[in-house]
Amino acid sequence: MHYFNYRNDKLFCEDVEVKALAEEFGTPLYVYSKRTLIEHFEKIKEAFSGVDSLVCYSVKANSSLSLLNVLVSRGCGLDIVSGGELNRAKLVNCPAKKIVYASVGKTEGEIRDAIKYGILLFNVESLPELERINKVAASLKRIQDVALRVNPDVDAHTHKYITTAKKETKFGIDLAGAKKIFLEAKRKYKNINLNGIHIHIGSQIIEAKPFVKAVKKVLSLVDQINSAGINLEYFDIGGGLGIIYDEERPQTAKDFAASILPLIKKRDFKIILEPGRFIAGNAGILAAKVLYIKESYRKQFVIVDAAMNDLIRPSLYNAYHKIVNLSRPPQVLGRRSQIKDRKLVDVVGPICESGDFLGKSRILDAVAGDYIAVMSAGAYGFSMSSNYNSRPRPAEVLVDGSKYYLIREREDYKDLVRKEKIIKI
Repeated sequence: MHYFNYRNDKLFCEDVEVKALAEEFGTPLYVYSKRTLIEHFEKIKEAFSGVDSLVCYSVKANSSLSLLNVLVSRGCGLDIVSGGELNRAKLVNCPAKKIVYASVGKTEGEIRDAIKYGILLFNVESLPELERINKVAASLKRIQDVALRVNPDVDAHTHKYITTAKKETKFGIDLAGAKKIFLEAKRKYKNINLNGIHIHIGSQIIEAKPFVKAVKKVLSLVDQINSAGINLEYFDIGGGLGIIYDEERPQTAKDFAASILPLIKKRDFKIILEPGRFIAGNAGILAAKVLYIKESYRKQFVIVDAAMNDLIRPSLYNAYHKIVNLSRPPQVLGRRSQIKDRKLVDVVGPICESGDFLGKSRILDAVAGDYIAVMSAGAYGFSMSSNYNSRPRPAEVLVDGSKYYLIREREDYKDLVRKEKIIKI
């Protein structure tokens, strides 16, 4: 469910016409729906309301401060993966005890800052990291709560770049290694309270089976730990819930909870969830202007002013996003099963790479000067954007009913060279 809909042949975000925003703020332009963002947070929160739970939005999905502020102000916690994301959490006044901190490569400085702030948990990815956290905590004379991220070796059946729980990935600790660490932790790490377990099996997962398999494997480990007299306080089941980009039929938050809760409801855990895409994905679009229509021998190209530096998912993952004309509602929204015997176009950007495309083989009725929208771009859109080809990053606008706010100004050429120096040698 989202609040981007056509009214009288014009695409609206809630009660604001998107073309009007594109004309006022220029393109490329990210546009977000506050109502969509809030409703998706509330869906996952409500689904797990029957147990002691904490929803920590995954900041990496979209780290725009205004969006974080919307969520935090409604009681949402934050899942962070860097010192920069910790800084963002501080700027929106996220309570320290609603912050969990993942990442395989936390630096000593990042660990120190997080302990000083008083975060709820570190999700630890390796034994050397655990030792470093213990060392830093000792230097600060603190006892730090920690959850061990376990790699259950489960195939999430998603793109290989966003599968994180197979044994060949860099994430987490194998089950046998994790058991050994739990059994030795109290004796070896005096400044750590190892009282949680964490899994995160991947992203854009549309069915419950991989989650269920992973949870069952981890609960078997928990039982072994319990039998040794070790009781855990936290079970962080991660995120990864998929959304609709095209023809997917992902599980709802309610369906997901119905699959997971029977496994954990009678356990004495506080459950932590880390949804990112599920909350932000369909809450945002990327608006762009059509620059040229190029006819070639084999196909037609719709060349727009947005590119792979603005939204890299299609190029990086071959990800599919619906693309629509802001002022020409299509009969078919580019669904792949419905494009036979139709004239198809590639939607491409100005970047000097053959991989610079937003969509291939699409049905899109457009002429130069039209505006288009790349749908479902609220997650891993702006947060993965870059300045490749020395292109300024887009502006961002947040819509709230009939009101809208510029939440990030468009970069200019001065921003691109602000930290550089010309050395005359």
